Amino acid sequence: MRRDVLELRQFYASELGRAARAMVERKLLEAWDDAHGLDVLALGYATPFIGPFRDRARRVVAGMPAQQGVEVWPAGAANLTALTPEDSLPFPNALFDRVLMVHGLEESADPVGLLREVWRVLAPSGRAIITVASRNGLWANTERTPYGHGRPYTRSQLGELMREAELEPSGWTRALYVPPVGWMAGWADGFEAVGSRLWPAFAGLLMMEATKQTFAVKPRGERARVRVARPVLAPLPGAAPVSRGPALRGRLPRGPLASRRRRS
Repeated sequence: MRRDVLELRQFYASELGRAARAMVERKLLEAWDDAHGLDVLALGYATPFIGPFRDRARRVVAGMPAQQGVEVWPAGAANLTALTPEDSLPFPNALFDRVLMVHGLEESADPVGLLREVWRVLAPSGRAIITVASRNGLWANTERTPYGHGRPYTRSQLGELMREAELEPSGWTRALYVPPVGWMAGWADGFEAVGSRLWPAFAGLLMMEATKQTFAVKPRGERARVRVARPVLAPLPGAAPVSRGPALRGRLPRGPLASRRRRS
């Protein structure tokens, strides 16, 4: 069961949610600083993280699962969000250069099917970042945050799931080392700097980037079968004409020619 959109919005309005937002935004800007003039799709509940890309990208669209609900984003401007079914995103093939998914995979009824839809709408040279709760982190073991619901993943599990959907992992990172306790949110920067060196396996979030696999299948050629007609009654070169024998006499056609031969 997915978290309601109101619950997600309330979390990211809290001090702990703002700290999580800042840590993930920093990683995204490091990975996608070259998003100028590109088309970006945000799936799940990724709107708290894609604000910086609105001024860089050519187009930013957010798709939210129907079971979760949708909210108007951005506030005070034209709406850029849509309610989307997981198994059939309402976008043409190969439309987006970048796809970000947050709070999308953990509670999906069909994770492979959802990732295949990501593959479908992703351009051949595009890149996707899937953000999930890390199985070994503290955030996956508490239900006080949205990251404590659904299925957390290890790096190998997420990579295997991506390959099954024909997305090839190209890089990964971890984020959110601060414990999921509200009064510790102010120390998030310090935990991020120290945790990545001292206890990297205990990060709260796992972020994996993948590219779209495309295969050019060359059809196997087959030798064309050419049937050469052999002449049956062609005369030999320089040979005298051969008179028709009884074996080659056929039924004569009816008409004047036949009547003349009978009289003779």
